[in-house]
Parts: sequence; C-alpha cells; structure tokens
Amino acid sequence: MPVFVEVALPVPLRRNFSYRVKDEQQAGLQIGLRVKVPFGPQQLIGLITAITDSCDLAPQQIKSVTAVLDDAPLLPDSLYKLTLWAARYYFTTQGQMLSQALPVALRKGLEAAPQAVVEYHLSPEGRNADSSVLKRAPAQKKLYELLLANPISQDDFTTQQLSKAALKALEQKQWIERQQKVLSHDLSWRQQLIMNESPHKLNKQQAVAVSVLTQQQGFHCTLLEGITGSGKTEVYLTLLETILKQGKQALILVPEIGLTPQTINRFKRRFEVNVAVIHSGLTDNQRLEAWRQARVGEATIIIGTRSALFTPMAYPGLIILDEEHDSSFKQQEGVRYHARDLAVMRGHLEDIQVVLGSATPSLETLQNALSGRYHHLELSERAGAAQKVKQGIVDITSQPLKAGMSTSLINEMRMHLDAGNQVLLFLNRRGFAPALLCHECGHLHECDRCDAFFTVHQGLNEICCHHCGNQYAIPRQCHQCGSTMLMGHGLGTEQLEQELIKLFPKYPVVRIDRDTTRRKGSLEQQLKGIYMGKYKILVGTQMLAKGHHFPDVTLVGLLDVDGALFSADFRAPERFGQLYTQVSGRAGRADKPGKVLLQTHQSDNPILRDLLKRGYGEFARSQLKERQQALLPPAWHMVLIRAEAHLAEDADAFLARTSELLPQDKDFEIIGPIPAPLDRKAGKYRRQLILQAKSRQRLQTEFERVLALIEQIPESKRCRWSIDRDPQDLM
Repeated sequence: MPVFVEVALPVPLRRNFSYRVKDEQQAGLQIGLRVKVPFGPQQLIGLITAITDSCDLAPQQIKSVTAVLDDAPLLPDSLYKLTLWAARYYFTTQGQMLSQALPVALRKGLEAAPQAVVEYHLSPEGRNADSSVLKRAPAQKKLYELLLANPISQDDFTTQQLSKAALKALEQKQWIERQQKVLSHDLSWRQQLIMNESPHKLNKQQAVAVSVLTQQQGFHCTLLEGITGSGKTEVYLTLLETILKQGKQALILVPEIGLTPQTINRFKRRFEVNVAVIHSGLTDNQRLEAWRQARVGEATIIIGTRSALFTPMAYPGLIILDEEHDSSFKQQEGVRYHARDLAVMRGHLEDIQVVLGSATPSLETLQNALSGRYHHLELSERAGAAQKVKQGIVDITSQPLKAGMSTSLINEMRMHLDAGNQVLLFLNRRGFAPALLCHECGHLHECDRCDAFFTVHQGLNEICCHHCGNQYAIPRQCHQCGSTMLMGHGLGTEQLEQELIKLFPKYPVVRIDRDTTRRKGSLEQQLKGIYMGKYKILVGTQMLAKGHHFPDVTLVGLLDVDGALFSADFRAPERFGQLYTQVSGRAGRADKPGKVLLQTHQSDNPILRDLLKRGYGEFARSQLKERQQALLPPAWHMVLIRAEAHLAEDADAFLARTSELLPQDKDFEIIGPIPAPLDRKAGKYRRQLILQAKSRQRLQTEFERVLALIEQIPESKRCRWSIDRDPQDLM
C-alpha cells in the first residue's frame, strides 16, 4: 500500500508539499522527522507534518522522498505545537517557522544525535620523546606541553586557537595519535545540586518576590518590575536554586550577547552545573552542541538571545526573560516573531513558570500585569548600599557647546574625574558626524539610494549610509559647487571621543559602539578594561546602556535627547523613557552616590518633566492612558504591511488593492497607503498600510480570509512586501 507524507519546507509558499515514501523508508515513519526532498532543481530539508495513504495529485506529478534523516522527532510536542501556533499568528508558512526553530546545522542536514568526538593523545613514542628538539618550533612545543597534561579535543583547538600546522608536524613525527571518544550524558545534577557560593542575603522586597514565585505551580506569567540596581538577578538566582533542586532545567533569554559575559559568569559562579550558551557569535557546530545538551537534559541552564527560545528542554522548569522591554527580542526580518510573546505561549504549552523582568517594562506587558493577566511583583529599592540617583537638566538653548557638551557638563565631569571616579557619556549616533556639509553653498551630501544623509567616519576615511551600507571615500570637493570647504555637521561618538582626548588628556577614553566592537572579543576586552579602571571616560551608544554593572561610574551625561522626543513613531516616548531610565541606572550602582545630567533644548517638554519627576513607573502608566485614548497598541491590535518597489506607484497600487479587500468600520481601522518615515531606502520606495482592530481575534480572522487573495494581486509581483504582526518599529 502506498504511503505519502506532507512536508513543511522553508519556502514562502503558504502550503505544505506531498511526497511519496519508498517501501524501504516506511519503517518508523512519524510526524516531526526531517526529510530530504527534491524541490524544483534543488534538494531541500523539511519536516513531516502529516502521513496519509492517499494523495490528490496525478501519479506522474508526485516525487519521492530522497532520504529520512531522523529516527525520532527533533522537537518535543510542545515546541512543535508552538511553531504551528506561531506560523498562524505571524501569518507565515509552517516551513519557515519550523526552520526558525532548528539550529542552522540541522537545517543543513547534520545529525541530531551527538557524534563521537575526536581526541588527540600523545603516542607512547611521543611520551618518551625528547622535547628539547622542539625549541625552534614554539607552536609545536606549546601543543606538546599541553598534551603532556591532558588529551585535547577538536573543539579545544578552535577555542584555544592552537596551531593546526603544529598538529600536522607532530602527527608526522608519530608523536600524536587520534582516538574516538563516545559521548555519555551526565545528569548527576538532577540527584544532587552543587552550589559554588552561598546566596546573598535578600532584602525584604526580594524575599517576598522569591516566596511568591517559588509557591506557584504550573503555568504562571509574572512581571518582576524592579528599578535599576534593585537586584533582579539575585531573585532569579534564588528562584533557580529551587527549580534546579527539583531536577528541572531553566531557559534564560537576554537581549544582547554583549551583556552575557557578566550574566553567564554570575550563574556559573553560583551553580556547579553545565551552562549552555546560544547566540549568533558561535559557529554552527557550537550552537548545535549546546542544543543537543539542552535536549537530553545535560545543560541545566540555557542562556541565549531570542533564537534560543526554541531550544528543547528534557525537563522544562522555568523561562526567564531579562530586560523584557528590549526591542531586540523582536525579529525585524524574515519571520517577524516576538520572543517575549512566544516565551509566554511556550510556558503555557509546557505548563511551567515564565518570569519577565525589567526596570522599564514595555506597555504591552504592563497592561497585562495591571489587568491581572500576569502576576505583578515590584522591587522599588536599590539593593545593598546603593543610593537613589540625583537628576539634573541642562538647558542648552543658545549656550556655546564644545563637541556637543555644555560648560556645566564639562565642569561636572572634571569634578567626578578628579575624585577618581568614572564618567559615562551617552550619544546614540555612531560615526564622526551625522552629515557632510559644504561651508560655502550649504549642500548636505545625501545618499544616492536612500532619503538619508551620509554619516562621516573619519577613522575609516569614508562617508557611509547607515541605512543601506553605501560607502565612498570622503570627497575632496562639494558635489554641488566644487568648493573644498567641507565639514562634518552634527555630532557622532567618534568626534566626541576625539574632543574628550583633547579636553582631558590625563584620563583615558574608551568608545563603545558598533564600529569599535566589530572584531570578535573586542567588546569583552573593553568591558574588562572598564572594570579594571583602565578607562576613566566611557563614550557610547545604547550598547553601553543595558544591564552593565559599573561600580565606579558616578556621573552619566546624555548629550542629545531631543531627537528621541520627536519622532514619527508612536512608541518614541516609551522608548525614550526606557533608554533614559536604563542609562541613568548605570550611575551610582555601588556605595558611591550617582548623578545624571540631561542636555536638551526642550527643558519644559511635558514628557521629559513627567519622566524626571515621577519616574518610569508612573510615566509608563500615563502613557498607557494616552494610548487607550488614541486607540493605539496595546489598547488596539496592529498589523503593518510594508511594500517596497523601484517605482513608488507599484507599491501604492498593491497596498491600495489590499485595503479594498478588508472591511472598514468603527472596530476595524485602515490607515494608508502612506510613505514610510524613511521614504526611499537602497534605491526602493517604501510604503506602508496599517491595520488596527479592537479585538485580536477579529484581526486574525479578517486577515486569514484575505491572505490568499492578497497574494493573487497582480501588483504583488512588482514589489517586495511583508507582514509585520504587532510591529515594534514603524520606520
């Protein structure tokens, strides 16, 4: 009897594909296995979503499965259900969502079961050899001495950066032999948890939070709203101890991997367990290894960025999202899922606790907490001896500025530096200057493919567009009038750094932004230098704002906040409030009092006053009321359809046709088509269509009804378009 399978493939077509299964492949066939199948001229890897004994296609149309790659499903039932739910919720295909959930190595067809590892040992000849013959070959000598102590695995080669040539030379001398080591799983932590350090004493609020969290059974989602420096990590650690003692695993999601060296070390210091780390800086094989360890239960704690959300756990016990408000939890290309929302759904499917922690919770989470859908715990005191930060506004209207700094800020910096402390200056624009200006005719040099100005990068001697990556050498003459009087206009972190070196020659400056941390390991080096007190002045973009603990920073200066207060995006005030609170939370974290200075031309701006006077918690609650009055998320629910095309009219026509397919009434609103705030990017015109509905269910059903029709609109072939559910960025 013939057997057919439905296979979900990572392609944008909204359907699964049928294949015939040959007789010899039928044993042990089940849903969730990976199969290799022919698709057009290529071979693709997909997952089986259904097994049937009949197929509607004509026999000559059906191709056969090339190979079945697994003996057991890769994803546990809960994760398989989660991906199917997410595919429906984010209006994407099952195949694309399922492939998001697998590490890249598995998408390419590698074995999911752990392999035997190759280890290098010294041979008997090598042990008896005279190592003095290697004194002119330092790389071989180093390797030989390491092998005298322990065997070395292939992974150690990459992590310790050992020489492959030296290995080859020693193998030719027959001093080294290879051995296969079969891996076994160590699950001893489930019987006995070993602690490396005793927990810190909790203050009253932390103790209350821990006791509430440890008493909850089954699925609960809790918002832990704790001001910066209130010791949320300590609450996580104490809760983890309880969970791990029950023999269960924990998944911890963090926004950016820049923060993780600190976080990982805190978990490793406390617990003698296997901590698996999953992020984009690892090789495909390293990520696969971490995934395997989590799947069999060997990795007790899994820490990672948003993609680690789909890591299977053999004994699921807890999911923690730290800094849950952070926009990097939302994927901005491909499948635009939000890791926070999926984490809550995963907790629900696995019946385990989910904890969302933040000093500045997003309005979505805050609304869920205030309406009682989530539990709500607050930590309102700074932990230990840390005191409350002093805040000040510097009105820079018509004041002379030196590289963007007012005289009062420079004087304040001098006081703190002379007292032996560190100073942090925050400016959210990398590069030397945001634009190149001709001093004679006033021409600003604009990117030829975007509606944006070139940023000047003096160190690289180029002008570069931060939107499309277009770059040229800095021109000698103005493109408009031919004058050679060209100057950088505005301020970037690079220029600020140069000016600070002139102003404070005695105090070393470090700049942390995407340009200075490109090389692997450079961020860790710089952070280490800050902790050791090697740098006194820290300049950076928002990479510096998040979660770092710098005990010696006592002054934080925000140089230019006016751009953040006025924006085309309705989330701008919320973002600004979060950013300000996070940056100012870097001051006075230990026993030294901290101060925050904010430079602005808008010293009487109501948003700014509200934030400084009442703090983020109250500010966010008043923002929530405003959103409800304006019928914006989270009060209403939003889907954004983006279209980009070489001709603006193609994108407009496509979105106009789309809007005709949808209803418009008092509970369902359509805005657009309108140009995106950055109208032209990388040579294409960008248009948007915003759909808002009072009920999430209605938005889902209306949109599912017209999806197939939208794909048949003739103009859809002439533009690139995408659907963004719960968009976080309207730019």
